[in-house]
Amino acid sequence: MSLIACMPSLPNNGAASSADRWRAAIFALVAVVYPAAVYWLHVQVSFAVFAIAAILLLILRSLLVVDGVTRLLRLPLLCAALVLAVLAVIDSAVAAKIYPALLSLLIATLFGNSLRHPPSLVERIARLREPVLPPVGIVYCRRVTWIWTLWLLANAMIAGLLALAQDLALWALWTGLISYLCSAVLFAGERLLRPMLMRRAAR
Repeated sequence: MSLIACMPSLPNNGAASSADRWRAAIFALVAVVYPAAVYWLHVQVSFAVFAIAAILLLILRSLLVVDGVTRLLRLPLLCAALVLAVLAVIDSAVAAKIYPALLSLLIATLFGNSLRHPPSLVERIARLREPVLPPVGIVYCRRVTWIWTLWLLANAMIAGLLALAQDLALWALWTGLISYLCSAVLFAGERLLRPMLMRRAAR
């Protein structure tokens, strides 16, 4: 999902550099293209190559997180790279396919950790546009953070189960298209329903 791919580059202070935005765009593109690349090229390219590429991407990503929010992802990214390395030795096909699930799990960790240590991640994003949030806004942001956390965990579980399955086409369809559409619907639905949800939060 593009949200998942970009979130590790989210600025904490609203002052992202051009280089930060370019890095976010590149990693987002890689996340989108990766499942299709595995599906279309797995006959010509070994799963081990894709697994190694995923490991290198996770390590590189950990080196490029610099702001206060996403610095929390550095250790999880390195741990995910280690998990992939172990899996690559055991089953390179599973290691290559588990990459999208790990990304979703990592971002769910970022969202969930912000619930344990406020302000919530959605609140931090909201404050980039509106520095002074009313109490109802803070409550609303926390609820939206919960929703995204649960969705990302569900997506990680589904992507992980599909990675273990033998149907490569279904895995690529979910991780390369359906999960993105679900995220887009969730994002658009929240924007459309925000006035009503804010009123409920106020009550």
